[in-house]
Amino acid sequence: MTTKTHCPYCSLQCGMTLANTGAGRRTLEVQPWAEFPVNQGALCRKGWTSGGLTGHRERLTTPLLRDRATGEFRSVGWDDALDVVAGTLAAIREEHGADALAVFGGGGLTNEKSYQLGKFARVALGTSQIDYNGRWCMSSAASAANRAFGVDRGLPFPLADVEQAEVVVLVGSNLAETMPPAARHLDRCRENGGEVVVIDPRRTSTADRADLVVQPVPGTDLALALGVLHLVISGGHVDESYVAERTSGWEAVRDHVAAWWPERVERVTGISVPELHALADLMTSHRRVMVLTARGAEQHAQGSDTVLAWINVCLALGLPGREHAGWGCLTGQGNGQGGREHGQKSDQLPGYRMIDDPAARQHVAGVWGVEADSLPGKGRSAYELLEALGTPEGPKALLVHGSNIVVSAPNATHVAERLEALDLLVVCDLVLSETAAMADVVLPVTQWAEETGTMTNLEGRVILRRQARRAPSGVRSDLDVIAGLAERLGSPVPFSTDPETIFAELGRASSGGKADYAGITYERIETELGVFWPCPTPEHPGTPRLFADAFATSDGRARFLDVEHRGPAEPCDGEFPVHLTTGRVLAQYQSGAQTRRIRELPDGGAFIEMHPLLAARIGVADGMRVTISTRRGELTAPARVATTIRPDTVFVPFHWLGVNRLTHDALDPASRMPEFKVCAARVEAA
Repeated sequence: MTTKTHCPYCSLQCGMTLANTGAGRRTLEVQPWAEFPVNQGALCRKGWTSGGLTGHRERLTTPLLRDRATGEFRSVGWDDALDVVAGTLAAIREEHGADALAVFGGGGLTNEKSYQLGKFARVALGTSQIDYNGRWCMSSAASAANRAFGVDRGLPFPLADVEQAEVVVLVGSNLAETMPPAARHLDRCRENGGEVVVIDPRRTSTADRADLVVQPVPGTDLALALGVLHLVISGGHVDESYVAERTSGWEAVRDHVAAWWPERVERVTGISVPELHALADLMTSHRRVMVLTARGAEQHAQGSDTVLAWINVCLALGLPGREHAGWGCLTGQGNGQGGREHGQKSDQLPGYRMIDDPAARQHVAGVWGVEADSLPGKGRSAYELLEALGTPEGPKALLVHGSNIVVSAPNATHVAERLEALDLLVVCDLVLSETAAMADVVLPVTQWAEETGTMTNLEGRVILRRQARRAPSGVRSDLDVIAGLAERLGSPVPFSTDPETIFAELGRASSGGKADYAGITYERIETELGVFWPCPTPEHPGTPRLFADAFATSDGRARFLDVEHRGPAEPCDGEFPVHLTTGRVLAQYQSGAQTRRIRELPDGGAFIEMHPLLAARIGVADGMRVTISTRRGELTAPARVATTIRPDTVFVPFHWLGVNRLTHDALDPASRMPEFKVCAARVEAA
């Protein structure tokens, strides 16, 4: 038996076919699905090996309770586990109020799970304290897009449009390693005569596909964008009619960037004046130009302003809404888009409605069958939620679905201390992740091939994952967990466990919202190979491309927004003289809870990449042990000496425990994104 479904990892959501093979059909074999347009049968090594967790010896198959006195786990039945969780939650709520309960979700959960988790928090628990790890993925781009365009959809056009662009500018993206099947679109762009620009402090494998590589000082992408816009204006390249007819706020931005002359940009970014001119010339000499931002530019304490600065460049050139042109964000997590659209984010209700909007509250409450006044207000953002755990004013209990916080959170030692301060920590996971190992209750849940549900990929294409095999005995879906807890907690409304029923309800709840799924059904998704939102009615064709005629603002105009470069929250100094930046490697994904357990994927652990000049200065050679320190912690790992990184910068991949003990928890004031991508560090021979 074969099943057409999608990869469990990144936001491409590549199509694949799964076949149950081997003795007793216990082996899950990944095969191509050539018809799916995003990847056309291609997969990266993570996709090809994604069946490796099925039947893994570390797979959890029974609920676990931890004895706090000994730290040891014991197996219990599902009813006992859910009774313990619900009873403790109810007691904490009775003593401390509903906001003493918190929920932390994940950007890999299906739309159905994301929707139910948001509904569960606000209806069954009555708490405002819910957020998710997608806050650390796309939130800066989302904040910028909402402010500039009135709507947040990662790519406002299909990914394949990249092939027809004349210039593609990747800002902070290592596309060839983070989502390799997408790199074929860059190759085809160049085959069609287009040119590719990579802006990154490291010369990554993506740069091998580039015509121009620009390596700024970490944390200075905003200043670089201001410099490009300065040259757009001084060179007479502003699309004046577009600016007049389709935008507002131009004058303030124009006047501000007058001060960002090339020599000033060079001093801040390290990009020479000729390099800056080359970048601006490339962008101004073509009509079909795309700027695609990613985590390298966004995971900063001014990440949303950085994205706005690049959007300003695009608007001045008249790109958004033009065919095969414009700005877009390369979403990271598998459902980073849909995960926030339908209720996991602390300030949002389904359909990308804002929780403090009375009309939105009334609509969603009507679908849920509760009073609008009963819904809580806006809660804490992801890091602020974690920071408040176990404090007198913060939550006393936390339910975690689809996130390995101990590895992925910034300033992770501090976060682990907050988790230890809780009265109750419940983790739903496939394996005993680093976070699950700290839990009081661990609930074993299904993985992607064992359940049906929808995801929304980086293009805004809603796709359908079909169940390919039964879950192991003793394993339940997150939907079953939510329903079981809701019933025990005396929820005023029942919670379904059927994903298609939940998706239909999600459609009703999102109807009329920015992310309108009302016209999308499982049948349509299968027939049409995905449906682009907004899709308000069954007759609507979906919306592959946004902004052709108008933007989603009140007056239909895009907004220029004046932003200023401030630099990293933690600049280098004599004690910590180099920049630390983090990122991903080809064989691993996110916190590595899944990929580090797949035998076919190489797992050499963390390394510290540095330039030969820096290595010589501290007296180390390639492969030697090096200790990197920041004001929050230290890590010892092998040096990887390479000429492809700036001499003032070191790079460490974040898939392993300990790396995010180094990173800074400064937050973007608009998006509440932590500053993962730059902090001050010191390196020395171990």
